Amino acid sequence: MVRCSGSLKLLLLLAAVGFIYTQVRVFKTHSEYADEVADTVPLAAVVIMACNRADYLERTIKSILKYHDAVALKFPVFVSQDGSNSDVRTKALSYKQLNYMQHLDYEPVHTERLGEIIAYYKIARHYKWALDKLFYKHNFNRVVILEDDMEISPDFFSYFEAGADLLDKDQSIMAISSWNDNGQNQFVHDPYFFPGLGWMLSKFTWDELSPKWPKAYWDDWLRLQENHKGRQFIRPEVCRTYNFGEHGSSLGQFFNQYLKPIRLNDLPIDWKSMNLTYLMKDNFVHHFANLVKGATPIYGTNFVLKVNNIDGDVRIQYRDQSNFEDIARQFGIFEEWKDGVPRTAYKGVVVFRYQSNKRVFLVGLNSKEQLGIQND
Repeated sequence: MVRCSGSLKLLLLLAAVGFIYTQVRVFKTHSEYADEVADTVPLAAVVIMACNRADYLERTIKSILKYHDAVALKFPVFVSQDGSNSDVRTKALSYKQLNYMQHLDYEPVHTERLGEIIAYYKIARHYKWALDKLFYKHNFNRVVILEDDMEISPDFFSYFEAGADLLDKDQSIMAISSWNDNGQNQFVHDPYFFPGLGWMLSKFTWDELSPKWPKAYWDDWLRLQENHKGRQFIRPEVCRTYNFGEHGSSLGQFFNQYLKPIRLNDLPIDWKSMNLTYLMKDNFVHHFANLVKGATPIYGTNFVLKVNNIDGDVRIQYRDQSNFEDIARQFGIFEEWKDGVPRTAYKGVVVFRYQSNKRVFLVGLNSKEQLGIQND
């Protein structure tokens, strides 16, 4: 027979009361959300993926709520917590404007390679669980995914509202992203220009991805040809989200070099008032090809010096992955290459700003053919 002391019984009672209270709050927020949307159809759910960083989560929530009141019915906000960190749960439940979901996963993680970080497997499981819940239980047609270490721009919601139209009309678009990997302050200029970390996905695309969702490294997995199938991510030149998360599962990798210098748009742009049909597949190929064709070609080595001495846009052709990485290193942009495609590339072309407003196009061997550029 097991005997329990009075103090242990009290602790167990308190734990049970805390669990019941949390479940009541979760049910209440879900019920309130159902009542709110009874007479309206939301444009997209916004989900903040959280785990154990209550201070980061609070900063993210405050950034969202700063611009959320006017679009609350169009963009209901959810916090999806992975695990049972009490500070995160308390913080999420303290905001009546938010809906709370909790993912409790006690299944052991078996990594595929020795020494891998388990967190990447847990993150992939959490993403699949949360997106399945939002698309299939709550029946949203679109979901905007944020992490718990992001601030948003004043035009964040307007940007995604305009992007939703493109996502619905053009099946060559896989998702709408608010992030530019080469969005550091020295590489961007035009907050109105479109060329991952805050992105909107449709239910149509999730129906395809969910059954084969990977065990880990979901972001790298999405960049494989077998999954994106040539579809594009629409992204801005100037980021609509800012990642301040120096401490997390990636252990601060590249934070100071690539993430900290990111420029967050600060202009309240009304994207819905603009004609964005040039971003549709056939229109954009022609539009982008003209930009590339109009750029001055430069050759040889010492590209930074040569770019400095030319007015207007320039283009540089790279031969292969090694050559691309060498050129990218000279300018300080992302060197990463995945499944034959450089990070941020469109038709093999990577574009960034240099010296404030000058565009630099890094062009692959087959890029001009893919863009339909002839006699150049």
